[in-house]
Amino acid sequence: MAGTAPLAASTVPHPRRPFDSASECGAGSGTVRHWYENDLGWATVPAVPGEPLRLVTGVRFDVLEMPARAGAGALRHLVPGSPVALQGGRMRLLVAAGSAEELPGLLAWLEWGAPALDLGLRALGAGGAMDAPVRPGPAVTGIRPSSGSPGGPGGPVQGAAVWLRPPESGCEVEASLPTLSAMGGVGGAPDLVRLVNTVATECHRVRLRRVGRGPDDSQTFASS
Repeated sequence: MAGTAPLAASTVPHPRRPFDSASECGAGSGTVRHWYENDLGWATVPAVPGEPLRLVTGVRFDVLEMPARAGAGALRHLVPGSPVALQGGRMRLLVAAGSAEELPGLLAWLEWGAPALDLGLRALGAGGAMDAPVRPGPAVTGIRPSSGSPGGPGGPVQGAAVWLRPPESGCEVEASLPTLSAMGGVGGAPDLVRLVNTVATECHRVRLRRVGRGPDDSQTFASS
């Protein structure tokens, strides 16, 4: 994109807190589920004891998921309000509903095809769900994959999903999500084709680095 400085594939800013107190997500709510369902209007999957809350995909948004280091190179194609989540070594970009169905055709048209899927790029759409990101504490500086052992008091569980770029309460998320031009993108919504091409390219670069230096996405992923 003209006039925009490239972002190093290993550089990702600190995850941010979507809100600071219960009063910002509705009087008397105090729960993550209330924030998602009442403030954002996002459907959730009934929580199973001991399991994280999950967000339904394919209704308000779909999700592109990739290695976090590959996703870092695609952030420059997103508008500031476009939500992005991290979990372990994976990054999840929220995209327009229906995009998951378009991904195979887009990859074929861009001449990436099956290799891009082999590189770790996948999509969640209708009938799917993603872990609902928790509210990270102010000291969170990176994401370490783990088996899900608890973190400190009041902090997120290690390995839990967190927001790198949280959605804004009271805002229609659709206006900020990458979409196909043919799908009638809203306002200045980013172009899905350009985003997918960038992500596939970055996934390929991550694979090349792994071949040369060994896997690194299993290590601590902290912003620099």
